[in-house]
This record gives sequence, structure tokens and C-alpha cells, in this order.
Amino acid sequence: MDMVGKTVLITGSTDGVGRYVASRLAAEGAKVLIHGRDAARATTLMEEIAKAGHAAPAFYQADLSSMAGTRQLAEAVRRDHERLDVFVSNAGIGSQNGGPQRQESADGHELRFAVNYLSGFLLAYLLLPLLKAAAPSRIVNVASLGQHPIDFDDVMITRGYSGSRAYAQSKLSQIMFTIDLAEELKASRITVNSLHPATYMNTTMVRAGGITPMSTVEQGGAAILHLVAGDDVANRSGLFFNGMNEARANPQAYDADARKRLRGLSLKLTGLSA
Repeated sequence: MDMVGKTVLITGSTDGVGRYVASRLAAEGAKVLIHGRDAARATTLMEEIAKAGHAAPAFYQADLSSMAGTRQLAEAVRRDHERLDVFVSNAGIGSQNGGPQRQESADGHELRFAVNYLSGFLLAYLLLPLLKAAAPSRIVNVASLGQHPIDFDDVMITRGYSGSRAYAQSKLSQIMFTIDLAEELKASRITVNSLHPATYMNTTMVRAGGITPMSTVEQGGAAILHLVAGDDVANRSGLFFNGMNEARANPQAYDADARKRLRGLSLKLTGLSA
């Protein structure tokens, strides 16, 4: 895909791999919409891109740990733009951000499930009118190889909590959503794919977990950019990639009944259905 003039929203793009992807797409001539919670980081990124001679991105500040904050972001983007060529759902928190203890969102949901999964679920649906207006368009969900099956009797992990399990459950949820949304949108010329960009990239999230980085943001960014603009995936949808290569996710991702249960729960928790 020629990115010149294309409008791309990347959540969680003031730091880490999202920041790299935003910079690369701006260099390729895209109209980049960056998102984050930290205005200072956003300003630095905008200045760096402008200094390099590219159009400075637009910044949208929002806290995706609340459904209200997520809706405000969608409303702002819909107010300012008539079309959206690519939505990269990249915002997330790791297994140890904020400490190892169980945390809840403003809406009372387990925090990693809320930020890593529910916010992207809600944004995708709220931004669909803009994506349909730009079709053929793409949704890219940044997930992980770290995946844990959902226990539907305790989705919020009130028993036996661990940050790694919560993180891995949220990432599998993203992949399950990818498969369902791809099927739902197959007649709309909107592709939906998910990926594990790279293992333990040198990011704030990884370092916060006390993990020694194993790969670079450039490696992970290249994998994300492949799904954003690669011609070979232009008409492919509902897939999971490990880096540049198509892969298989946890078996629960291919369980239609489990995906149906997750979808029903997600619609209820995000207020998209009663």
C-alpha cells in the first residue's frame, strides 16, 4: 500500500514500538494520528518528525483504562476525520506495570483485560464508519505469543491472579476478536489481522517487567508495518502472525463457541449492547 496521504491511527504511539511505527509512517507520507497519555512524550515525537522534514502527526490524549476515555478518543477522531485507512491497536500494559498485584480499571474490570483488549474492541467498532469510508482499509491488533485460555467462570481473574496470566489472557482475547471481526467485515473490504511483533523488544513495558530485551523495536516495527502496508496481506484477514510469518495461536482462538462467549461479554462490558 502506498502510504502517501493515508490516515493512520496508532494507539500507544508515544513510546516503544508504536513510536517507531508512527515515525516510519510519517516518513512515508502518511497522515499519522498518535495517541498516548503523556503529552510531553507526544510533543517530543511530533517535534522529531517535523524536524526530519515530515508532516507532524496529530496527537490525541486519552486514558484507555476507562470506557469513557476510550469513547472520547473515538469521538475526537471521528470529529476531526472523515476516513481512516489503518487502525493499529497497539496500546497496552505489560504483566508487571504498576506492580504484580491485581488491579482494576475505572469501570471495575481487571486492568490488563480492560486496557489491552476491551479498549481496542470498543475503538474498532466506534471507528468502523471511518474505516468503511476508506475501504480497502486495515485493522492491525498488536497481540503476543504469550496467550492464556480464558476461564469464563472467572474472566476477571479474581482467583489465582498473576500479571503474566492476565496479560496473556488479554492478548488471546485480541486474537479471538481478530478472527470474529474479520468474518464480520469480509464483505466490507476491511482486513483484520493480529500479530506478535517480536519477543521482548527493548521497550519500557519489557524493562518494567525486569526482563532483559531480546529484540529491537525496529524488528517488531517492521512486522507491524508489514500488516499495515504489505501487498501480500492486502486481501488476507483473520490471521495471526509471529513476526513476518503466519502462525497458529492458542487453540481456544479457533473455538467458535469460546469466541461467541467472549464477544457477548465484550459487547456487554463496553456498553455496545445491553
